[in-house]
Amino acid sequence: MSTTLIAVVLVLVLGHLVPMLTALRQFDWLVNWRRTIGNQGGEDGAMRGRAGLAVILLLPVVLVGLLQLALRDVWFGFPAFVFAAVVLFYCWGPRDLDQDVERVVEAPSADAKRVAAAVFLPPGSAAGLNGPLLVEGVFVGALRRWFGPLFWFLLLGAAGALLYRLTAVLALDEVHADLPTEQHDSARWLLRVLDWPVAQSMTLALALVAHFDAVLGAWRSWHTQGMRLDTGFLGAAARASVAFEVAEDEAYAPEGHAIATTPALIELRDAMSLIWRILLLWLAVLALFVIAGFVS
Repeated sequence: MSTTLIAVVLVLVLGHLVPMLTALRQFDWLVNWRRTIGNQGGEDGAMRGRAGLAVILLLPVVLVGLLQLALRDVWFGFPAFVFAAVVLFYCWGPRDLDQDVERVVEAPSADAKRVAAAVFLPPGSAAGLNGPLLVEGVFVGALRRWFGPLFWFLLLGAAGALLYRLTAVLALDEVHADLPTEQHDSARWLLRVLDWPVAQSMTLALALVAHFDAVLGAWRSWHTQGMRLDTGFLGAAARASVAFEVAEDEAYAPEGHAIATTPALIELRDAMSLIWRILLLWLAVLALFVIAGFVS
């Protein structure tokens, strides 16, 4: 079996069996690193613009890429495998998506559920159990926590996973709110570029594992204004797919049987179920590439 596939499965298993290891996913060093680069050349220097952002991102990414290449032929590639798995684990998450969903579902009170659900809502949104917003939040969370690092890991190895995570941290983490405007805008633009093919791949997989017509209809509707560099179509496809599944469950439920006391929680769980299906499809496709000999 390919070391790439083993590394992905190992990361998933470790995240669930040894949850305390997720505490290692810290990027505090990035604050000092980008401030050090930004201080080169003064307040108005090039290092506080796009050139500085390129240095901030590319130096650690290139270093990881070179180390990955250097380890490739050492001891039959085992050190390279361990290194790649460690980097992917580091770039995963930082929290496990399914556990965040379970915290919402298993919270003991309505207030506790609303507090737990806040992690899936856009910044500034009022806390609440809004089904469609939670569905979209779960899919955006899956994109940023799981599928983004995984997609770029499959394409570029450990360096790709690190590039994605560093970009996401710089673009979204509040600790980097003091980034120069040009750098912050550039980081957000780069994140959109990195997210776009991942979201398209997730949407295609969603169409295959859920209701194809519902997903395709939502995707087409979103793109009536033309192809845009954003991932809103993923949320639209997710909402359409979950709505179809909920309606189907209600249609086939025994007469007099209540599907859910809190519909938003059912939608949340259905969304997480779809995420697992998408991930399993991705791994199945990867396994087919391994069997065909296209992935080492």
